[in-house]
Amino acid sequence: MIPADTLECFIRDVFASLGVKEDDAAICADVLITADKRGIDSHGIARLKNIYYDRIKEGTQKTTGDFEILKESPAAALLDGKDGMGHAISKKAMDMAIKKAGEYGTAMVAVKNSTHYGIAGYYVMQAADADMIGITGTNARPSVAPTFGVENMLGTNPLTIGLPTDEEFPFVIDCATSMAQRGKVETHSRLSKKLPEGWVIGPDGRSKTDASAVLDDLLSGDAALTPLGGIGEETSGYKGYGYCAAVEILSSALQSGPFLKMLSGIKDGEKVPYHLGHFFIAVNISSFVEPDAFKKTAGGILRALRASKKAPGRDRIYTAGEKEHLAWQERKKTGIPVTEKTLAEMKIMRDELGLSCCGF
Repeated sequence: MIPADTLECFIRDVFASLGVKEDDAAICADVLITADKRGIDSHGIARLKNIYYDRIKEGTQKTTGDFEILKESPAAALLDGKDGMGHAISKKAMDMAIKKAGEYGTAMVAVKNSTHYGIAGYYVMQAADADMIGITGTNARPSVAPTFGVENMLGTNPLTIGLPTDEEFPFVIDCATSMAQRGKVETHSRLSKKLPEGWVIGPDGRSKTDASAVLDDLLSGDAALTPLGGIGEETSGYKGYGYCAAVEILSSALQSGPFLKMLSGIKDGEKVPYHLGHFFIAVNISSFVEPDAFKKTAGGILRALRASKKAPGRDRIYTAGEKEHLAWQERKKTGIPVTEKTLAEMKIMRDELGLSCCGF
C-alpha cells in the first residue's frame, strides 16, 4: 500500500519530467489518482507506463494540453486536441461546457485529435461539483465486436453521467459499453486471474479466458470484447452494441474525426497517434429547478432504491458512485494497493527519469 499523496506526487513528477507543463501535469496526475482513490484500479497508476509514459517516449502522444478552437457558438464548441494530453484537454473542455451552460442552460463541447483521457467519471464530477448534470463519452482503439460479429471494430466507448445529490457523494455511472474494458483484462493479467466467460470471444465465437493471451489477441485481431449484455441477443447484447455505436458516432461524426479501425494506432505497420474523439455536455440544473430541490429529489430516489427489498443472501443495495465513495474512505486510511508488476514499472520510470523523491 502506498499513500495516495505519494502516488500523485510521483505521477505528476513523471509527467513533468517528460515535458508536460506543470499545470497540465497536475491535472493528469489528479485524473489518474482519482481513479485509484475510487477503487478503479484499471485506470490509475497501473496505466501510467504503458498508456502514457511509453506513448510519449515513442512519440505517438504529445506533451501539450493545449488545444485549438475550430468552431464556437454560445452553447457549443469544437476543439482540436492536437494529440496532446487527453486529461488536460478534457478537463478544459468540460470547464468550457460548464461555463457556457452557466449562461445558456445547456452546452456541449466536442474534441478531436485527443488521447486517452482516463476515467470518464472525473469530468462528469466536475459538472456535479458545479451543480450541473454532466455527460461525457469517448471512442477508443477498436476492441469490441458488434452483435453477431467476432471482429474488434468498436472501442469500449463509455457513456458516463454524473449529477449532484444531497448525499456525501454525487451519482456517477461510469462504465464501458462493453462487458469489460481492456483495463479490466490488464488487471486480471497482472493478478494471473482467468477472465469470466462471456467477456471475450475468439474468431470461433467462443469465450476466451486467458487474460495475458487475450491482451495479445486483441492487438492481433484474434479476440474481441463483447458488448454489454454479452454474446448474441439472448442476454440483450444488442443494447450494449447500440450504445457503443452511439458513442462512436458522437465521438467522431460531430468532429469529422477518425472512427473504428482508423483508431488502431497503427498505419502502414508503424505506430501513429490515436486521434481519439470525446464529447462533454453540461446541463445547468438551475435552468429547471433550484439545485437544492434537485439534489433532494435525486438523493431521495437513491435512498429509496437502497432501502428496497434485498435478494436472498444480500444485505445491501448500492447506487452508482457509492462503492467508489466507500473505496476512498477506506483508502484514505490504508493507502492505494500497488501490484508487484506496477511497482516494478514505477521503479523503471523513476530510474530512467532520475527521480529521487518518490517515497518508494
